[in-house]
Amino acid sequence: MQRLRKYYLTTVLCALCATGTLEAVPELPLPDQMQEQEEDSVRVSLVTFYPGSEPHNIWGHSEIRVQQGPVDLYFNYGVFDFQAPAFMWRFMLGQTDYMCVPVPRAYAMMGMEERRMVEQELNLPQDRALAVRDFLWNNAQPENREYRYKFLSDNCSTRPRDIIKMAAGESLQYPAMGDTTVTYRDILAHYCRNYAWEKFGIDLVLGWDIDTVLDQRATMFIPMLLMDAVAGATVTIDGQTMPLVRATTVPIDKSTNGNVRPPTPWYISPMTVAVLVLALTLLISCRDWRRHDISRWFDTLLFTTGGLAGCILLFLIFFSTHEATSPNINIVWLHPLLLLLAVLPWFKRTRKAAGWLHALNALVVALLMLAWPWQPQVGNIAFFPLMAALVTRSLTNVLLGCQTTRGPTAAK
Repeated sequence: MQRLRKYYLTTVLCALCATGTLEAVPELPLPDQMQEQEEDSVRVSLVTFYPGSEPHNIWGHSEIRVQQGPVDLYFNYGVFDFQAPAFMWRFMLGQTDYMCVPVPRAYAMMGMEERRMVEQELNLPQDRALAVRDFLWNNAQPENREYRYKFLSDNCSTRPRDIIKMAAGESLQYPAMGDTTVTYRDILAHYCRNYAWEKFGIDLVLGWDIDTVLDQRATMFIPMLLMDAVAGATVTIDGQTMPLVRATTVPIDKSTNGNVRPPTPWYISPMTVAVLVLALTLLISCRDWRRHDISRWFDTLLFTTGGLAGCILLFLIFFSTHEATSPNINIVWLHPLLLLLAVLPWFKRTRKAAGWLHALNALVVALLMLAWPWQPQVGNIAFFPLMAALVTRSLTNVLLGCQTTRGPTAAK
């Protein structure tokens, strides 16, 4: 049970913390000596760390490196203060504030030793490189450094993307997209290809807004895709079109796939768990039919689990400001009313109401399963055995009249 709870919490947090890095806030003031260096010595680079093996870093990470004389700083937009008051509550509400923090090279590479690191020095005139330096300097000041983190549109990758656009100007041109029908869910699924439970969590809590087709700019919310786009981009300087990237180096030369974990074993995958739940549901339902006896203990377990998941979805849909959690079609089959189905059949006076609620639940979930191909949200394949289990138990309760002929006497 502890392991399953850990898996479930991981899936939810993974879905809502897509590209941020989990780090403490370092105490590092911006050095005054940067202003004292020669104005023509500023170099700006996009730094990309390939995916890691933990749920919070499977998306990779981006930073902007600014070099000027002996000063070498990495500006990190993926830092937050875990010790901030009511951090977890604000996180669930979608009110997490991240920060722009400059860190020295040694700190920037700390914990990244097993992840491939690529630096792309940008081909910027000195006046634009200075503009980037000054912008980052100002943005990293204590009064300016916080921003409201959005896991799809405002994160450690989109901030460098916008700064590069500001520096390069209107002449910046990215190469044409290879796939013009890609969606947020497609991209997230690609980076979760080894992590079945993380993908399950994303598909559960994120609604149909992430199934819309993206333009090129939107795809750069993932550090790797920003790096690829920058690699092929061009910029016009003094009337000449030239590559945006002046030079590319690989300070940490590890796997081009990142430091990823092996695929989730099939026997503990969401699909396997869902099929086992359905199989157990069918076995118990057959037993109930033979004995004309409802296994209320099983219904309590099944519908309580579904109802609690529905409470989380309801909160994310109506109270959280997280992106893409609303609208979410999953609230139709995982909803708080399932908690009533876990309780009402235990009391004789409420069994009739439970019967009507079971009938409504079976009808609605069955219709959703049939209509799924025509609604806008892409689902996880593991959802369907779970939906079938809910329909099976509701139909069993309706057809058996929510009554028991054996077992303990019902509470009055």
